[in-house]
Amino acid sequence: MPLAIAHSRALDGLSAPEVAVEVHLASGLPNVTLVGLPDTEVREARDRVRAALQNSGFEFPRKRITVNLAPADLPKESGRFDLPIALAILAAAQQIPAQSLASYEFAGELSLSGELRPVRGALAMVLAAGGRGRSFVLPAASAREAALAGQVRVLAGNTLLEVCAHLTGQSSLSECAADPLSADDAGNYPDLADVRGQVLAKRALEIAAAGAHSILLAGPPGTGKSMLASRLPGLLPPMTLAAALESAAVLSLAGQFRPEQFRQRPFRAPHHTASSAALVGGGSIPHPGEISLAHQGVLFLDEICECDRRTLEALREPLDSGRIHISRAARQAEFPAYFQLVAAMNPCPCGYLGDAGGRCRCTVDQVLRYRNRISGPLLDRIDLQIEVPAVPAEVLQSAPDGEPSAVVRARVVRAHARQIERQSKENGRLSVKEIDRYCQPEAAAGALLKHAISRFQLSARAYHRLLKVARTVADLADSPQIGAAHVAEAVQYRRFTRE
Repeated sequence: MPLAIAHSRALDGLSAPEVAVEVHLASGLPNVTLVGLPDTEVREARDRVRAALQNSGFEFPRKRITVNLAPADLPKESGRFDLPIALAILAAAQQIPAQSLASYEFAGELSLSGELRPVRGALAMVLAAGGRGRSFVLPAASAREAALAGQVRVLAGNTLLEVCAHLTGQSSLSECAADPLSADDAGNYPDLADVRGQVLAKRALEIAAAGAHSILLAGPPGTGKSMLASRLPGLLPPMTLAAALESAAVLSLAGQFRPEQFRQRPFRAPHHTASSAALVGGGSIPHPGEISLAHQGVLFLDEICECDRRTLEALREPLDSGRIHISRAARQAEFPAYFQLVAAMNPCPCGYLGDAGGRCRCTVDQVLRYRNRISGPLLDRIDLQIEVPAVPAEVLQSAPDGEPSAVVRARVVRAHARQIERQSKENGRLSVKEIDRYCQPEAAAGALLKHAISRFQLSARAYHRLLKVARTVADLADSPQIGAAHVAEAVQYRRFTRE
């Protein structure tokens, strides 16, 4: 039979649509034609597959070979189609039984010697294949991460010969079992107790972790802003299995996922020179950016005032929606982007505004221009805005004065559980209607809130975010109602202004 079909998967954003690799052999001058919108990497599979088959001891058909990657309107990229193309050619040439391909899906890049090399997006492909009832054959280096999905039987192969021997019944590929899905280990994160002083900033981190709030840390150089930011992942509650799989799938698309990091919160800290495409994602074939790679984790933007203004403005939509939609002329893709933003900045260009030694020589106009690099709409979306002052020498030389991350995290987990039980999501994710339902303040708290709106000229968005922070403070205090003390504490975290 001169026709054979092998099943594989393409990647389109975080989804992985099925691709049928159809191979037809016909009489004529020996030639290999690839159709179905293949990119350069896929077209180069002709040479890789020919060499891999010959070096594995198979006969490459001296026929006119047509390889169709269906559906034809879906662009195909990367070398993941090498393995299904090679197997379909062998089946069409009757060197392996064609019917053996029907129960499997395949993905893997071939070396010229016939070895299987890892591919990006293995976890996303296996998650998409869950409802088909087929086993998935992958390179051994990719099979371990794919097995975490737990939905499909994942078989690991090292070479093309091993896969063919399995299909012909001569031997069996090893099944890759998922590792035990234990909760993440808080000991893998830096400890909050390492930070000296900064009581207010530590409290703000606890609130941010409990309610999924964004935070801005402003202070002179060397006061611990980066240390505080790196400790936030260790305060966050454990991820659910669904959230962990989605986070791992995004990292897998970029080839940055490691199975031993499963269920650990991502911490991304791009340099302030990062472009908009690097931050939010992009490219002719859309790839996830830093905000998506930080999905279910923390995005730390140090020296935020040094970032390009247009790059920062691209954060506004995903901060509200938790997703990013990338549109290009030929393709569109959507990626999840539920991240917690931690931004850090100096108070002025030189960094020493307000220093007791008088080191700052910045003029008022210079300070305003520097701070105006963060637009009002973006600043409005940051829930907690904290000043991180210089730490006195005696505090630096003293013993650790704060609680370890494990103690703070226990309170965060309890407050987070209250939110999930009450509204099935964190306070930072509440919509306007849900705020009206779950964040009603007491009478005294409402009066204080009204005064704060007038005093600080808060926008409607800032008002809603203030209510959500107050709700988180109340949850940490195990209070069913938002009281005046909770509103007062929430207000003091929004006192940072350009003036």
